[in-house]
Amino acid sequence: MKKADVDTFYARLAERTPDPTTELEYVNTYTLLVAVVLSAQATDAGVNIATRPLFEEVQTPEAMVALGEDRLRDAIKTIGLFRTKAKNVIALSQILIDQHGGEVPATRDALEALPGVGRKTANVVLNTAFGEETFAVDTHIFRVGNRTGLAPGKTPLAVELQLDKVTPGPYRKDAHHLLILHGRYVCKARTPECWRCVVADLCRYKPKTPPPSSERHSRALNRAKGDRISKPP
Repeated sequence: MKKADVDTFYARLAERTPDPTTELEYVNTYTLLVAVVLSAQATDAGVNIATRPLFEEVQTPEAMVALGEDRLRDAIKTIGLFRTKAKNVIALSQILIDQHGGEVPATRDALEALPGVGRKTANVVLNTAFGEETFAVDTHIFRVGNRTGLAPGKTPLAVELQLDKVTPGPYRKDAHHLLILHGRYVCKARTPECWRCVVADLCRYKPKTPPPSSERHSRALNRAKGDRISKPP
């Protein structure tokens, strides 16, 4: 994508979503860290359902350690990989107490040294909590970067480095959230909704997905109705 098109690309996304932010619910930097760790291979909506009651009771590493692994595991059992995640959250909470005075560190190296925290999680925390210009590449951003031509790469790290290279100054802080929201709600994995995309003319994806026709919609409804009718024995 040409530099002028990159500028326009971000400008349109920013105009559509003026104040982009994470959809994970949290009350402070510590609960943000926990929520991001829990969100690995899970949806933000699913994590929020589990953490709403949890974060009413637990908002510090000390409170999490006091809660204990068994009770935490029970609180997050609706989230994928909940056993491993519960173990990691208790372990990282103890490290925060022992090594960081109960505070979440603001450096990549210190964050990535915590159990369950990889580069993507560290990038989310650095960006959302500390305002760093980082690019956390999840499946949505990886797809958008490659599909649109904004930041093609064969690995998440390659896409991240390309985003860091091409993203203009005014959009660097919000780029992560602009791209993830675009991928989640418009540039979807199975069927991108090109007909309502504000950057469709800049995107290299072809052929563009047409809007669903009323006839096609009717056929889909009829098929759905037919699937619900039991066949005679």
